[in-house]
Amino acid sequence: MNKKDDALRSLKETKPMAWENDRLGPSEDVLRELPLTMSDVADADGRLHRFAPYLASRFPKTANGIIESPLSEAKNLKKTLEKSYGTTLPRLLLKKDNDLPVAGSIKARGGIHEILALAEAIALRSGKLEIDRDYRILKEPEFKELFSRHSVAVGSTGNLGISIGVMSAELGFNVTVHMSRDAKGWKKELLRSKGVKVVEHDDDYSAAVSEGRRICREDKTCHFVDDENSRLLFVGYAVAALRLRNQLKEMKVIVDKTHPLRVYLPCGVGGAPGGIAFGLKQLYGDSVKCWFVEPTHAPCMALAMVQDTPDITVSDYGIDGITEADGLAVGAPSKLVWSICRKLIDGVMTVEDDRLYELQYLMDRSESVKAEPSAAAGLQGPLLLSPLPGETAISWLTGGSFLPDEIYEDMLKKGRTLLEDPVLPDETDL
Repeated sequence: MNKKDDALRSLKETKPMAWENDRLGPSEDVLRELPLTMSDVADADGRLHRFAPYLASRFPKTANGIIESPLSEAKNLKKTLEKSYGTTLPRLLLKKDNDLPVAGSIKARGGIHEILALAEAIALRSGKLEIDRDYRILKEPEFKELFSRHSVAVGSTGNLGISIGVMSAELGFNVTVHMSRDAKGWKKELLRSKGVKVVEHDDDYSAAVSEGRRICREDKTCHFVDDENSRLLFVGYAVAALRLRNQLKEMKVIVDKTHPLRVYLPCGVGGAPGGIAFGLKQLYGDSVKCWFVEPTHAPCMALAMVQDTPDITVSDYGIDGITEADGLAVGAPSKLVWSICRKLIDGVMTVEDDRLYELQYLMDRSESVKAEPSAAAGLQGPLLLSPLPGETAISWLTGGSFLPDEIYEDMLKKGRTLLEDPVLPDETDL
């Protein structure tokens, strides 16, 4: 485990590191001081349930209109990782947000929640909708016409843009996604195919967000989804904790002091992992240990945590911010998330791109899980940290189900090449 000076040195040198939060406080005390509470998460959960009939009618692949992903045991992957890297892992579960319906990534809950909150507010204000009505009425042409008078904008490296773009276009909003240089071409084309306007920026994520925010500020009908500061996004992400609790109960996974739960969350600007960590700490307190995982070349939240300030960029430390984990390619952290998670999360760690490709390949071969490189970041945690007595570990996957097959196959080839002679379990091991 790195101390502060060692951690900062590793970050500057873009080497993998793990830093345990030395400001971590008792969850109960920290949560009491925060501006958001569990009632805010319950409010978001209630809104998502109100919209469930509408979502079910427009997106049949959702489970009765509830946008949620499976939680699964990863016995094969656990054995594969132990053999490949010569280590011992705790019980390993995968939270498969790579398979989230509608948007195919961890960004689906928060992004879609914010757009639904916007649509609900506009519809209620117009008098055309009452909160106790069946929200399937929103399919009617009069609502499409109502929402078409409004526009939505967001800055994104890809996955948030997909969730905002798909949901906004479906409701009838005019939507623009400002994409950074890190965004993959196939994500841009997917959005355009849904009728979304995509503006490409030859700069990083933060610049795309700033430009989108500036343009939207000049249009009174425009709502800017601010990934760096939005509470609506944050509480939408936090709803995942409520869903996970039910899934853990169904799997008979105990979470208490003698049965700790470690959750490894891939991190970009911080919104999704921050919201999930906030929700989990509300439910499980100190029995859950939440770690953020970032690419070695884009460790903005790790720098903010180690240096105890959100007023940093990776370029301040000579780090280029360039990574194949495009969903995590962020140069500056969310100040909102940092302020909430500063004393709440248990630590931060980083992972090299080559390791992401290896882990992506091993997930595919041992569990038939289709995930993008950034999703594999959550597997770095169990490899870096020694298991706690009685521990269950969750690696939270981010995106991947929308990856074009030819791109995915190229990624798998790279992962196999890096491993040279991958060690996969035979049938007697399974």
